Amino acid sequence: MQRRETLKKILTSRADLIKDIPLKALYGTEAEGGCGVTGLACSIPVRGRHIFEPSKQMHNRGNGRGGGIAAMGFDHRMLGVTREILEEDYILQVAVLEEESVKALEESFIRPYFRVDLQERLPHVDDYRDIKGLETRPPDVLRYLVRVREGVLDAFIAEKALHGLDRREAEDEFIYQNTFLINKTFYDAYGKKQAFVLSHGRNFFILKIVGYAEQVVQYYKLEDFKAHIWIAHQRYPTKGRVWHPAGAHPFIGLNEALVHNGDFANYHSVAEYLRQRNIYPLFLTDTEVAVLLFDLYSRTYRYPLEYVIEALAPTMERDFDQLPGDKQKIYRAIQATHVHGSPDGPWFFILTRNDIDANRLQLIGITDTSMLRPQVFALQEGQVQVGLVCSEKQAIDATLKSLSEEDPRVGTVADRYWNARGGSHTDGGAFIFNLDASHKDPLTRKLSCVDKFGREISVPPGHPYLPGSVYYLMPKAEESRFEIPRFFELQQHDLLYGYLLDGIRKWDYSRLMECLKDLKSWALKGDAYFEVAFPALARLIDMPYPTY
Repeated sequence: MQRRETLKKILTSRADLIKDIPLKALYGTEAEGGCGVTGLACSIPVRGRHIFEPSKQMHNRGNGRGGGIAAMGFDHRMLGVTREILEEDYILQVAVLEEESVKALEESFIRPYFRVDLQERLPHVDDYRDIKGLETRPPDVLRYLVRVREGVLDAFIAEKALHGLDRREAEDEFIYQNTFLINKTFYDAYGKKQAFVLSHGRNFFILKIVGYAEQVVQYYKLEDFKAHIWIAHQRYPTKGRVWHPAGAHPFIGLNEALVHNGDFANYHSVAEYLRQRNIYPLFLTDTEVAVLLFDLYSRTYRYPLEYVIEALAPTMERDFDQLPGDKQKIYRAIQATHVHGSPDGPWFFILTRNDIDANRLQLIGITDTSMLRPQVFALQEGQVQVGLVCSEKQAIDATLKSLSEEDPRVGTVADRYWNARGGSHTDGGAFIFNLDASHKDPLTRKLSCVDKFGREISVPPGHPYLPGSVYYLMPKAEESRFEIPRFFELQQHDLLYGYLLDGIRKWDYSRLMECLKDLKSWALKGDAYFEVAFPALARLIDMPYPTY
């Protein structure tokens, strides 16, 4: 009961934010499909050039009207601050469209309220026209690492009657409401556009331009900037007023960023559903209402992620009947409460989320019940773990190729690829790549993958697949002598074939590669030895093999 009263006070506290916003803003719509979305999560921080390659691969899905990226999970040294500041401060990034607005914005919404631990203007190329195909100058971006002043937070809690929240929850709400006021004051999607907030969460940021996603990386010089998670989007939102600078993906909740491919048939009704809770999409797009829903369910209502996904993409009909009875009861209550606010129409979401309470970074892919937008997931295990989710497999392959060129521990083909089945009782139409903190090395995280229901997705143990010349070297203590020499000495290619066939069944990939190295060295010793190796390898190549 106390939590319910607190929820009412949170939503009531937002009433003044939207009271003078005209209703007409919710009615305009434009449609354009075929966006490209991509995301990668890695157990170690990786450079921005590795989101550049899949974005370039999906260049044809864009049109130069909107592209953006989000990055999450940094090495504090990349920002020039302490680890504590990186983890505790909010990274407030403001896109400046009119330089004259900066002084008023800072004096009205930043200096009075925040302790500013870092302020900088993001570096960028000198002339945007040096980037091929970039026709519109991207905005200058101001970055502030901030905490709300103690006295300001005390006054906010008292004024809004938010005593039921702990101080960090109240600080989150202050950040959310302050950003809304900045955007409301300095950015009118129908009129004057001076500045807007790109992002305001912890340990992540968003950048977007009127252009292509890969041009974001180039313009803001992110090729060597490292992060655990990167997501990107080509094109622009598909419902709402989309022809304005802030209309590109990703969009923010608080500690999450969302991109999506598709469109909402019920954009207006979802926006009305949010307005009833004193939440308003200032940038007037379907993608924005999607992330506002996610923030409402996860931060305000504090639903676990499974229930957030169910509210967004309800389990229907036969799949609902296949659920356990206790889950049916909960899902039925969620649907009765939220189904009229669930996005309807073909869509596929990719989110990156900083789950502060669990000290966990997440890359999330969610498909709608009808699965009318393309989506593919991939997982690579090994010394470096990689989770990927994209609109198309070619983008995944481009990402892995780029990673493998820099780090030989990453292969060019994932260990496992799969698709989500929307709204299903089998996987729930959603998969989550979790990056959990390591106590040994703050820059290395443990990656795991689960479906909507928390069931782990894994690859067969001991069988990392790393093609080409990339593979794990066996530790010296584990090396054992292969029996290859005797087959060459006996000139018996059929015995060699049998030995290799038996080895393929037993060995992991590293042992197979070591054996093939030995085989190669023998084959190069002369024609007689080559004529033993060639038939054995030819027979192995011609065999049918199970792919998983």
